Amino acid sequence: MKRAAAAANANTKTPPKDAAEESYQLDDQFGFILRQVSQRHTAIFAETIPEGLTTTQFATIARLYELGSCSQNRLGRLTSMDAATIKGVIARLAKRDLAKTWTDPEDSRRLLVGLTDEGRTLAERAFPKAFEITDKTLEPLSEREREMLMELLVKLR
Repeated sequence: MKRAAAAANANTKTPPKDAAEESYQLDDQFGFILRQVSQRHTAIFAETIPEGLTTTQFATIARLYELGSCSQNRLGRLTSMDAATIKGVIARLAKRDLAKTWTDPEDSRRLLVGLTDEGRTLAERAFPKAFEITDKTLEPLSEREREMLMELLVKLR
């Protein structure tokens, strides 16, 4: 009888945790902290960037401003977006008359993308705000810490 009671008690007791489980603290985890920093940066971005641009729209405009124009496929790669995402971003920018698309005269299967005059003007207004967003995001860090953080993030990319 004692054995049965002991076995029943053993089945209802919480199994002992190993050291890794006991020491795991979500607040100390890289991914959790990175997500919190990303959320903070996104909030700063949303309240600062002109005309309600999203981060993906801004990245697309910035890259097109740098390149002039390029294929939709290449633009997706250069902005780290998959084909469906970049297609949607371009469609929304075109609807706002910030970007335009046309068929490549050398390859009718390829869609080219470029900024409109309005898109270039918006980019030029947005760039100073983008620097401000970075400064606000990195505000708690010294100049050297900012440089170190950027070096480390690039290394992790």
